[in-house]
Amino acid sequence: MSRPPESEAASPGSTPVDTAIWCAQRGWPVHPLVPGLKVPAANCSSCRGQSHSAEQCSCLLAGGWCHGFHAATTDVDRIREWWSSQPRFGVAVSCGPARVVVLDVDAKADEYQSRERLLPGIPIPGAIDLGGLRNGYHTLALLAAYRRHQNPCHDETTLRVETASGGMHIWYAVPDGMRIRSSSGAGTKVALAWQVDVRAELGYVVAPGGRTKAGRYTPIGPVLTPAPLPDWLANELVRTGHDAAPAQDSLSEVVRRPVRRTSESMDGLTRLLDEVQACAAVSEGAGFTTKLNKAAFTAGGLIAAGRLSHAEAVDRLTRAAESARPHQQRKITRTISDGLKAGARRPLHLEGRS
Repeated sequence: MSRPPESEAASPGSTPVDTAIWCAQRGWPVHPLVPGLKVPAANCSSCRGQSHSAEQCSCLLAGGWCHGFHAATTDVDRIREWWSSQPRFGVAVSCGPARVVVLDVDAKADEYQSRERLLPGIPIPGAIDLGGLRNGYHTLALLAAYRRHQNPCHDETTLRVETASGGMHIWYAVPDGMRIRSSSGAGTKVALAWQVDVRAELGYVVAPGGRTKAGRYTPIGPVLTPAPLPDWLANELVRTGHDAAPAQDSLSEVVRRPVRRTSESMDGLTRLLDEVQACAAVSEGAGFTTKLNKAAFTAGGLIAAGRLSHAEAVDRLTRAAESARPHQQRKITRTISDGLKAGARRPLHLEGRS
């Protein structure tokens, strides 16, 4: 990835619009976030709850910010228009079109559940003392040590960002011809390491220099350009299934059919998503996980019946869930994945139709 011209700003800037323009000048498409949160700005009233995909959205063609990362742009005039309407919008970078992969290292101390989940596919003998292992910093260091390569957290040749929670975003440029799908470090099917998320296709991250209520995302050191993805990390991503298929094809066991959209087939899902969003009004006891799982199960059935695309399902489910529980991304990702896979085994055909 080439460095920006000298005439461009040398740092992300102090205001959200400056940060957004700084990213766009580097070829990284951006989209707005809800002020103070890591959630995409809400759809406009005409799109909210409507049964159409991002590809079919007239608002996107007209320059709106609906549908989250699908709206991401490098058009500076459009960016100025968006942030002039809401100067407090946060800034997110859409990783897929930016051709970057970001290792999202979690610093939250936690107890791991099993050795098998720490480094998927790499057995860790019981004789190895794992006392003190508590977060993504530790598991990524363990992976690098196993492969006898530098810990990416210490890679001073690439853009690294300290997150508001004390974690780290490690940015790399994706090699030409390679496609990488996003994953959660808590995932049971595709994961690089425990508490290390992978942000790539159909994923986004808070921009360097961005802010949330928790604090600022601060670049570490002078390097503000993603270095090429190291070969050994590319091999690990291949080994763990991150390039086996694009993210939207992750339900590989489902026989794909052309999407046949009907209003009847979407009304039920829209009602379930409304119930998920309504959980925002209650912090506990709202049955959030159960409602999200039911919505995901229904969406999985619609996908299997050819009535909904996987990309749109994930987009709608994620937006509804994160609007209600913005700080439970891992739980949301896991619940959606499990619900979609379960629902995909029971195609949801309309009664009286094939």
